[in-house]
Amino acid sequence: MDRYQAMATLVRVVETGSFSAAARQLHVGQPAVSKTIAQLENRLQVSLLIRSTHGLMPTEAGQRFYERAKAAIQEADEAELAARGAGAGLSGCLRVSAATTFARLHIVPLLPRFLEQHSELEIDVILDDRVIDLVAEGVDVSLRMGALPDSTAVARKLATGGRSVLATPAYLARAGEPQSPADLAGHEAVIYSQLPNVWSFTRDGAEASVAVHGRVRVSAAEGLRAAVLADMGLTIASDWMFSPELASGAIRRMLDGWTLPPLDLWAVFPAGRMASAKARAFATFVEATMAGGHSEMA
Repeated sequence: MDRYQAMATLVRVVETGSFSAAARQLHVGQPAVSKTIAQLENRLQVSLLIRSTHGLMPTEAGQRFYERAKAAIQEADEAELAARGAGAGLSGCLRVSAATTFARLHIVPLLPRFLEQHSELEIDVILDDRVIDLVAEGVDVSLRMGALPDSTAVARKLATGGRSVLATPAYLARAGEPQSPADLAGHEAVIYSQLPNVWSFTRDGAEASVAVHGRVRVSAAEGLRAAVLADMGLTIASDWMFSPELASGAIRRMLDGWTLPPLDLWAVFPAGRMASAKARAFATFVEATMAGGHSEMA
C-alpha cells in the first residue's frame, strides 16, 4: 500500500463525505477508494470512518489521522516545491471556481500567460454564478465578488471595482437619460435576481435610495448582459460585467457624481486547509493583473 496515496485518499473521503465524491476528485473508481481505506484501517488496526445521516464521518481516531495526514501532505507539497527551486514553476492540477461572466471576460484570457509561466501546471476552471462548496468540489481557490457570507472563510482581497447605472445608447434614446437616482423608478430595469433591487447612492455626503423595477428578471450575469445589450432596459451592475462595451461605447454610464457601494473581488480558499502554493500563486497573478490594468482586463 502506498502510504502517501492512502493518506491522500482518506483526506479526500473525510472532506467530501463519501467514497464516490472522493473517487471523482482522485480520478479513480469507487471500489479503489473503498479498498484503500479498508487496507489503511487494517494496517492501523482501527476504524477510521463511520456512516451517518450526513455521509461518512471520521471516528475519533480517524479525525486525528486526518489532521496529521492533511498536514503531512501539505508539508510534502511545499517541500517538493522548495526542492525544485523558486523559479522551477508549479505542477499538477489547479481547480479554480469563478462566476461565469467574470471568468469569461477577465480570467480565461489570462490563462495562457499564467500557464506559460508554469509549463507543468493544468487548470480546471469551474464556471458557476452560485457559491459552491469548495471542499466538496475539490476547489483550490474561488474568485468571489461582494460580501462573503461565511465569516470563517480564508479569503484575500484582490481588487475593488465600481458599480454603475448602465444602459445602451439606443435604450437611452428611447426612454431618456435619468438625471437623479429618483428618476430610476420610472425606467424599465433589467433585474439581476441575485442582488437586491433597492440601491443607495451617495453624493457630497447626501444619500438617496431607490427601488428599481422591471419586467425582466435574470438569475445569471450572462442573461443580464444579453438583455441590456438588446436594449431592454437599464441595469445596476459592476463595471467589470460590461467592461468591453464600456470601452467601446456600446454601453454608457449614467448619474455622474452619484456613487454606488464598490464591489470587492476575493480569492477564497477552503476553510480548514492551508492554501496550496498553486492557489496562492494564482491569486497573486490575478491581483497583479487586475491592478496593472492590462488590456485583457479593460
